[in-house]
Amino acid sequence: MRLVFAGTPEVALPSLRALLESDRHEVAAVVTRPEAPSGRGRRVERSPVAALADEHGIEVLTPVKAGDPAFLARLRELRPDLCPVVAYGALLPESALAIPTHGWVNLHFSVLPAWRGAAPVQAAVRHGDDITGATTFRIVKALDAGPVFGVLTERVRERDTAGELLARLAESGAKLLLSTVDGIADGSLRAVEQPEEGVSYAPKVAVDDARLDFGTPAAALDRVARAVTPDPGAWAGFRGERLKLGPVLPVEEGHDLAPGEIKVERKRVLVGTATEPVALGEVQAQGKKRMPATDWARGARVEAGERIS
Repeated sequence: MRLVFAGTPEVALPSLRALLESDRHEVAAVVTRPEAPSGRGRRVERSPVAALADEHGIEVLTPVKAGDPAFLARLRELRPDLCPVVAYGALLPESALAIPTHGWVNLHFSVLPAWRGAAPVQAAVRHGDDITGATTFRIVKALDAGPVFGVLTERVRERDTAGELLARLAESGAKLLLSTVDGIADGSLRAVEQPEEGVSYAPKVAVDDARLDFGTPAAALDRVARAVTPDPGAWAGFRGERLKLGPVLPVEEGHDLAPGEIKVERKRVLVGTATEPVALGEVQAQGKKRMPATDWARGARVEAGERIS
């Protein structure tokens, strides 16, 4: 089939590579978000999907909105049979959805109808799900509500961060997307409507959502920290500044620490919670490099009784 692939971040690359390597399909163009400032220097960079397309000499379309008349006109000229989508990052209007012969098929990183929305993997980790997965479905106007072509499941490991879990799903999901495109091409695959029960939503994670509240139980704090790693990254307040934190580890042995109270030991730094303490992993103070918590505590000269807010 003749394809136009839509995607933006690195997580979309395994799927794009799988389609490019297939001898059954032709990727005529890719659609990705416009260049945006990135990193500390705020340098304007092409998206990972655009960079991979450049390597293969494939046309790159970067509409500000997917409903732009010029973009829609070019998409019609390309005459795609199908548009596979992985983490494109923008809404697709009905005017765009109607162009490909077989519509737009999205690879979504949850087992739908659970965790519809922008951050399904983060939601799965934050809520302590044991199992998550990926789903391919036909895009319709309603958010992630279209009929399903295929599903895979993945166990959420005890210490998974959202980044680690998403990386595994990106690889296994690429195989699912390719098999879905193959099945649509040969007519062997039919989409099935999603069940009405079990719908949940996973909105985009904001920076404020990544603030750690040490007044909550250690298990919940641990899940939140892993859910926002690496993006947008966990943080808390210390001495009036923002302190970036890596994943934390609940400590089973008893320590009488108040919520947020810091205890510096020779090989670890503990912080009190509503239940047992947690050991800090990596820490990054404002204007400093990321470092082990013990190095940070020595450099900051943390005093007995000081707290992380």
